[in-house]
Amino acid sequence: MTPKRRKGSDYVQAVLDLYVRLPGTRNAPSRQDRQLAAELQCRAVPFERVRAALLLAAARRTLRSPEAPALPPIGCLHYFLPVLDEITLTPPDPGYVDYLQRKLRSFIAPGTEPTSTPGQKTALRRGR
Repeated sequence: MTPKRRKGSDYVQAVLDLYVRLPGTRNAPSRQDRQLAAELQCRAVPFERVRAALLLAAARRTLRSPEAPALPPIGCLHYFLPVLDEITLTPPDPGYVDYLQRKLRSFIAPGTEPTSTPGQKTALRRGR
């Protein structure tokens, strides 16, 4: 099955839905978050690349040593841009991104995981 291209509003909503479900993020996107998601869509950044960047950054923050000091909450979607740049240069293996998703499963807020194929659902249903 080949991934389908998301329509503009679907793309923006999928980015925002994933962002607010990640551990350490806001419960609702801000106007600036919406603007950045729309900009990413206009720049034709593939959703899977955005998804990978969000999951990788969230995993780095969440799955670190329990002895490490607590980090402040992520204030906006812009936080993820350096990781997006990083994986644009060196894309992670898709299997690794799926592995990160599984590792974060118990930390991700309930809902349907946004994927590159509209209508596809995963088993991510546990709370933060």
